Amino acid sequence: MDSSGTMTLAFEFEALKELADPNAVFDDARKWTEYVGVLSDEPTYVVTNFTRKRRLRQDFFSGPRGVEESLDGVAEQFETDRHVFIGTTEEDRATAEAHDWEYLSIEEAAEFAEWDLGETEDAEDPFEAETRDDWP
Repeated sequence: MDSSGTMTLAFEFEALKELADPNAVFDDARKWTEYVGVLSDEPTYVVTNFTRKRRLRQDFFSGPRGVEESLDGVAEQFETDRHVFIGTTEEDRATAEAHDWEYLSIEEAAEFAEWDLGETEDAEDPFEAETRDDWP
Protein backbone atom coordinates (compact mmCIF):
# COMPACT_ATOMS: atom_id res chain seq x y z
CA MET A 1 0.00 0.00 0.00
CA ASP A 2 1.14 3.52 -0.68
CA SER A 3 2.55 5.12 2.43
CA SER A 4 2.74 8.67 1.07
CA GLY A 5 0.54 11.24 2.78
CA THR A 6 -1.86 10.41 5.55
CA MET A 7 -4.45 7.67 5.43
CA THR A 8 -7.61 6.60 7.22
CA LEU A 9 -8.17 2.85 6.88
CA ALA A 10 -11.57 1.28 7.52
CA PHE A 11 -12.26 -2.43 7.56
CA GLU A 12 -15.74 -3.71 6.83
CA PHE A 13 -16.48 -6.18 9.64
CA GLU A 14 -16.67 -9.23 7.34
CA ALA A 15 -13.26 -8.34 5.86
CA LEU A 16 -11.78 -8.07 9.35
CA LYS A 17 -13.11 -11.55 10.18
CA GLU A 18 -11.18 -13.01 7.21
CA LEU A 19 -7.81 -12.06 8.72
CA ALA A 20 -5.81 -14.76 10.48
CA ASP A 21 -4.58 -12.27 13.10
CA PRO A 22 -6.57 -9.02 13.18
CA ASN A 23 -4.50 -7.66 16.07
CA ALA A 24 -1.24 -8.04 14.12
CA VAL A 25 -2.89 -6.38 11.11
CA PHE A 26 -4.03 -3.39 13.18
CA ASP A 27 -0.54 -3.08 14.68
CA ASP A 28 1.01 -3.20 11.21
CA ALA A 29 -1.51 -0.74 9.73
CA ARG A 30 -0.76 1.78 12.47
CA LYS A 31 2.78 2.05 11.11
CA TRP A 32 1.54 3.61 7.85
CA THR A 33 -1.92 5.02 8.60
CA GLU A 34 -3.19 7.79 10.83
CA TYR A 35 -6.47 6.10 11.78
CA VAL A 36 -7.77 2.52 11.70
CA GLY A 37 -11.27 1.33 12.45
CA VAL A 38 -14.15 -1.01 11.73
CA LEU A 39 -17.42 -0.25 9.96
CA SER A 40 -20.40 -2.57 9.88
CA ASP A 41 -24.13 -2.84 9.52
CA GLU A 42 -24.07 -5.45 12.30
CA PRO A 43 -25.36 -4.48 15.76
CA THR A 44 -22.75 -2.59 17.80
CA TYR A 45 -22.41 -5.35 20.41
CA VAL A 46 -21.41 -7.91 17.74
CA VAL A 47 -18.52 -5.77 16.50
CA THR A 48 -17.56 -4.67 20.01
CA ASN A 49 -17.43 -8.26 21.28
CA PHE A 50 -15.22 -9.29 18.34
CA THR A 51 -12.82 -6.37 18.70
CA ARG A 52 -12.57 -6.59 22.50
CA LYS A 53 -11.92 -10.31 22.40
CA ARG A 54 -9.01 -9.66 20.02
CA ARG A 55 -7.86 -6.51 21.84
CA LEU A 56 -8.21 -4.31 18.76
CA ARG A 57 -7.79 -0.61 19.48
CA GLN A 58 -10.04 1.21 17.03
CA ASP A 59 -9.85 4.90 16.31
CA PHE A 60 -13.46 4.75 15.11
CA PHE A 61 -16.32 2.32 14.57
CA SER A 62 -19.76 2.60 13.08
CA GLY A 63 -21.66 2.09 16.31
CA PRO A 64 -25.41 2.29 15.75
CA ARG A 65 -24.94 3.81 12.29
CA GLY A 66 -24.46 1.66 9.22
CA VAL A 67 -21.51 1.59 6.85
CA GLU A 68 -22.82 4.24 4.45
CA GLU A 69 -23.51 6.88 7.10
CA SER A 70 -20.26 6.00 8.87
CA LEU A 71 -18.12 6.48 5.74
CA ASP A 72 -19.31 10.07 5.51
CA GLY A 73 -18.90 10.71 9.23
CA VAL A 74 -15.40 9.22 9.40
CA ALA A 75 -14.26 11.19 6.34
CA GLU A 76 -15.50 14.41 7.93
CA GLN A 77 -14.00 13.67 11.34
CA PHE A 78 -10.64 12.30 10.16
CA GLU A 79 -9.25 14.61 7.52
CA THR A 80 -6.47 12.65 5.85
CA ASP A 81 -5.15 12.63 2.29
CA ARG A 82 -6.65 9.21 1.62
CA HIS A 83 -9.61 7.24 2.91
CA VAL A 84 -9.42 3.52 2.12
CA PHE A 85 -12.23 1.03 2.75
CA ILE A 86 -11.40 -2.69 2.82
CA GLY A 87 -14.31 -4.98 2.10
CA THR A 88 -15.36 -8.32 0.66
CA THR A 89 -18.10 -7.73 -1.91
CA GLU A 90 -18.91 -5.71 -5.00
CA GLU A 91 -21.55 -4.01 -2.85
CA ASP A 92 -18.75 -2.86 -0.52
CA ARG A 93 -16.87 -1.50 -3.54
CA ALA A 94 -19.93 0.38 -4.79
CA THR A 95 -20.60 1.80 -1.33
CA ALA A 96 -17.01 3.00 -0.95
CA GLU A 97 -16.95 4.62 -4.37
CA ALA A 98 -20.34 6.27 -3.82
CA HIS A 99 -18.88 7.97 -0.74
CA ASP A 100 -15.56 8.97 -2.38
CA TRP A 101 -13.46 6.36 -0.59
CA GLU A 102 -10.83 4.20 -2.27
CA TYR A 103 -11.69 0.51 -2.17
CA LEU A 104 -9.57 -2.61 -1.76
CA SER A 105 -10.83 -6.15 -1.39
CA ILE A 106 -9.46 -7.95 1.64
CA GLU A 107 -7.50 -10.20 -0.71
CA GLU A 108 -5.85 -7.22 -2.45
CA ALA A 109 -5.08 -5.51 0.85
CA ALA A 110 -3.64 -8.70 2.34
CA GLU A 111 -1.43 -9.24 -0.70
CA PHE A 112 -0.13 -5.65 -0.72
CA ALA A 113 0.48 -5.50 3.04
CA GLU A 114 1.56 -9.15 3.42
CA TRP A 115 -1.21 -9.98 5.89
CA ASP A 116 -2.28 -13.57 6.42
CA LEU A 117 -5.82 -14.58 5.63
CA GLY A 118 -7.46 -17.58 7.21
CA GLU A 119 -9.36 -18.75 10.18
CA THR A 120 -9.18 -16.41 13.13
CA GLU A 121 -8.19 -18.14 16.31
CA ASP A 122 -10.57 -17.22 19.06
CA ALA A 123 -8.86 -16.06 22.19
CA GLU A 124 -9.36 -18.56 24.96
CA ASP A 125 -12.20 -17.51 27.22
CA PRO A 126 -11.29 -18.21 30.86
CA PHE A 127 -14.99 -18.24 31.76
CA GLU A 128 -16.00 -20.73 29.09
CA ALA A 129 -17.34 -23.98 30.51
CA GLU A 130 -14.78 -26.76 30.63
CA THR A 131 -15.61 -29.82 28.56
CA ARG A 132 -15.18 -33.06 30.50
CA ASP A 133 -15.47 -36.60 29.25
CA ASP A 134 -16.43 -37.90 32.70
CA TRP A 135 -19.37 -35.52 33.07
CA PRO A 136 -22.90 -36.82 32.39
